[in-house]
Order: sequence, then C-alpha cells, then structure tokens
Amino acid sequence: MFHLILTACLATSSGVCAPMLLPEGEARDQAGCAAGADRIAADWLASHPDLTGEGHACLPNDRLEALELHPLAPGVFVSSGSPVQLEDSADGHIANLGVVIGADSVAVIDAGVSRRQGQQLYAAIRARTGKPISHVILTHMHPDHVLGASVFREAGAQVVGHHALPLALEMRAGGYLDGIARLFPPEQVIGTEVTLPDRVVNGREQIDLGDRVLTLQAVDPAHTDNDLWVRDEISGTLFSGDLIFRKLTPVLDGSLLGWLQWLEAPPGAPAQRVVPGHGPVASGWQEAVMLQTQFLKALAEAARGQISAGAPLSEAVPNMVESLKEMQGNWTSFPATVARNATAAYKELEWE
Repeated sequence: MFHLILTACLATSSGVCAPMLLPEGEARDQAGCAAGADRIAADWLASHPDLTGEGHACLPNDRLEALELHPLAPGVFVSSGSPVQLEDSADGHIANLGVVIGADSVAVIDAGVSRRQGQQLYAAIRARTGKPISHVILTHMHPDHVLGASVFREAGAQVVGHHALPLALEMRAGGYLDGIARLFPPEQVIGTEVTLPDRVVNGREQIDLGDRVLTLQAVDPAHTDNDLWVRDEISGTLFSGDLIFRKLTPVLDGSLLGWLQWLEAPPGAPAQRVVPGHGPVASGWQEAVMLQTQFLKALAEAARGQISAGAPLSEAVPNMVESLKEMQGNWTSFPATVARNATAAYKELEWE
C-alpha cells in the first residue's frame, strides 16, 4: 500500500512544515498513487487556505509514522495512551484509541489529539488491513479523543457521536485548537481541525462491520453531557471512553450524580474486557470501575460535608482537596484535577 504524503507548511510561519497523509491518494502501487497526486494535493490545499504546499511524495506504509496497536481479541485492538494530562505529555497521546476490524470494514473508536496522531493511527490500521474504514466513533468531546478525526473522514469514514456532541464541539472548537497549539510544537498540530459528526446517536444503535456488530449507547450526563460507549458483541469488549478512568484522575465535566448512577451496574451483558478512556485495559467491570467509584463517592461526600457546614466555595474547594489527598496514590495528575472536580461537585450538589 502506498500513501500520498503532502508536505504542508504554515502560510504565516516560514519553515514550519509537517507531512499530511491524504487518504484519497492511497493506492496499491507507487504509480497508482502518483497518477492523481497533483490534483489531490491541490484540492486539499485549496480547502486549507492557512497552509501552503512544499511538494509531495508517494511512500509505502512501512515508511510512515504509526502508533502501536495491541491486540485484545481477534479483530480488536487498542493503541494505549499514557495516563497523564495533556500538559504532562510530550505528544498528546494520552487517550486509549480503539480499532475493530470486521469482515467488510473497520471502525475506529476515538481518533487522538491531532491530525498527526490520527494519521499515525491510520497508518497502523493500514499495516494490518486494507479494508475500508467505515466509521470513526467519538466517545465524547474532549480534544485528546476527537481532534484526529479529519483524516478518517477524508478516507470516507462516517463520523459518529452522541447527539449532544455537535453543539459541545462547536462551543469549544476555538479553545481546543488554541490549547493544543500552546501545549505542543506547531509541527505536531499543523492541519488539525475540529470534525463534527455526520451521524448522531440518541439512544442505542448498532453498526455492522460485516459479521461483526458494534452496539453504541448514548449516556445521560455523566463524565460530560455527550458520553457514548461502544461494545463489540463478538468479543465482549467494552470501549467506555472517559466514562471509565484508570490511573489518570477522573475529570468531571458533566454530572457527578449521573456518573455515579451510570457506574452502579455494567451496561448490557458482562464485558470480557473493558477499555477505559485512559489507563490499562481491565479484565472485567469491577476491576475497571472500583477505584473510580470510590473516588467519585468520596468527592460527593466531601462536597456534601462542606455544603452542610455552610462553607463558601472559596473555602470548600481547598478543604475538599485536603480531605481527598489520601487517595492520591491511586491516580496521576491528582491535585489540580481534584480542585477542578471539587468546584464542579460543589456547584452541582448545593442544589440537591
């Protein structure tokens, strides 16, 4: 398999360039890739006026940067992120990204923090199969999960997400792009854009990849107000997105009460394995959620205690952080995240 690689540079910054993998130029041999390369590169640049082209080439798959895919079950893979916050990461690969290969096509579950990371995932998939990538499923709005989606849409994939995801992304698009531009070198984020869903899930839906069905379920406000989980029915693999954190401190951006309610019982049939949004894959539900449930219950208890004592928010937050610090050994990026969570929990629970 050969891929069309365009060298794209920032129009406003001399010498800041990065390779763009253009899926439309994919071909079985170099001649086939080269045949349409000029047109494809020109069309892509026309749709990205902030970039200029500095030439293109057709390269075999083994010459591309690729993420490592770990097999979990036949046809099911994960690219494991580092369980830290973005600001503590060198490249932003902190989220677990999933791949499921069916008889007819491939689904991607979360696409990473940048176009570059999406390209690396795309190259990893192409090292294993040439089947079309039919779907990229975004489990929620956060940038480490969604900003690599554009390369898969260009490859013909349908972008799928929770029904509340389009509005959530539209509201945060500028902030997310500015944020990764501050955190990472420009060469790592050139070409990154926010990609809105083509298809939204309101309840429970299924996607057939050919002799392989994925179940998708939109969740009421929990980690965020736009969480979606995915289950591969053949292998019993649950991709939870950030409804489940392991090692990395859980981040509350939705409803603490809703999140605790979701954690009360496994969704659907017992999972053979659970791929959390962050941290190691778990062998079952209890292993996946035990520490997170303990942490969120303690957070709720701490918030209720401060509210009952009449402490104002400015006093309550540091008091809550102090009361929860004994749990720090279970989690990375703990103090700053707990302070943020304490604020959100207090604001929600004071209206109980």
